[in-house]
Amino acid sequence: MPTTPSPKVALVTGASSGIGAVYADRLAARGYDLILVARRQDRLEALAAKITEAHGRKVETLVADLVKPDDLARVENILASNPAISLLVNNAGLARLHPLAKASVEDSMTQIALNITALTRLTHAALPGMLSRNQGVIINVASVLGVHSMPVSSVYSGTKSFVLAFSRGLQAELAQTGVKVQIVLPASTATEIWDESGIPLSALQQASIMTTENLVDAALAGLDQGETITWPSVADDSLWDKYDAARGALFAATQTGKPAPRYGIV
Repeated sequence: MPTTPSPKVALVTGASSGIGAVYADRLAARGYDLILVARRQDRLEALAAKITEAHGRKVETLVADLVKPDDLARVENILASNPAISLLVNNAGLARLHPLAKASVEDSMTQIALNITALTRLTHAALPGMLSRNQGVIINVASVLGVHSMPVSSVYSGTKSFVLAFSRGLQAELAQTGVKVQIVLPASTATEIWDESGIPLSALQQASIMTTENLVDAALAGLDQGETITWPSVADDSLWDKYDAARGALFAATQTGKPAPRYGIV
């Protein structure tokens, strides 16, 4: 007798609102069952009910604060032990936008814990199973501030630079496998991250703000098109090619083993 195909499952972090909630809806529409991770149980349950009604998919919720080691470990265990999980969206993130001298150490460490440590550990947890099955997708949500630091974004930009560099290295490691990594770099997006960032959404140039729906739809279109790096708001994709070529040329120029002549060291 024919066997019923195993359901494909996506795990989405930061799923209770904003970008994560839209990813959950769109992935359910694509036939994924879901595991939704976030801190707010009421919102997770409301979203799960809405998705189940709209798309008929199975939705599990997991209340977890990924800054807390025990909560993070619970999510790691699920990723490591559930072979049905074929897609991981590392979306959970935090921004505290202040000059470093006016920011608390706690704010800086919390950004690092969520934006870097949690993302790295969840990727570690998901990857072995995906490699054993030679199939899977990891979507890491970075930011355009990963390539451009502002006077108030030194820590946040540093964390998102990590996501970009980490993901690019991982892409190179996985190039000959069936596991894919997509990096998504949103610009200003209408999410709740701004509420506690120190800069309200109303202070931004309104024409520059993208809706979460457009952001996720563009990111998934990029994934469908085979993009490894998706800049949802950048119309001229040759800009990235030029940037990356310049980066590569700069790196190549470092490989001389000698001080540059301008330093006058013989």
